[in-house]
Amino acid sequence: MDFFGVETPRDICNILLGLGGGAGLTWLLMNLIFRFRIKKLSKEAARDALNRSRHILKGQAAEQLAPLSGSFAYLPSDSRFLGSPIDYMIFNGLSEDQELEIVFLEIKSGKAQLTSREAKIKEAVKAGRVRWEELRL
Repeated sequence: MDFFGVETPRDICNILLGLGGGAGLTWLLMNLIFRFRIKKLSKEAARDALNRSRHILKGQAAEQLAPLSGSFAYLPSDSRFLGSPIDYMIFNGLSEDQELEIVFLEIKSGKAQLTSREAKIKEAVKAGRVRWEELRL
């Protein structure tokens, strides 16, 4: 029986061995490529995470040092650093025994935007949804 040049069982075995070998080599090659890409992506992810953490740390340092900068419009003694969910509560006028103004202050650097939580706080303050409560224990 001549079926695409296959005449004997040996020909069938050779074809099967060729297909199996080709499949094995393909699997080996794809496995090597996959491992190489995973290693490369892992290095890129680690580098990206390190860069992001550097930016975050620089931003946090800038937030803490803001009262010492010339552009900070309030007395450091009137300022209380919170860090989260907002950076500062300013009790403007408190240390000089003047009329008191309370300011919620968020510090941003570069192209940083308000987070959704910060935006909600800003919206609540602007809408006047702020009140005083006292808890006695």
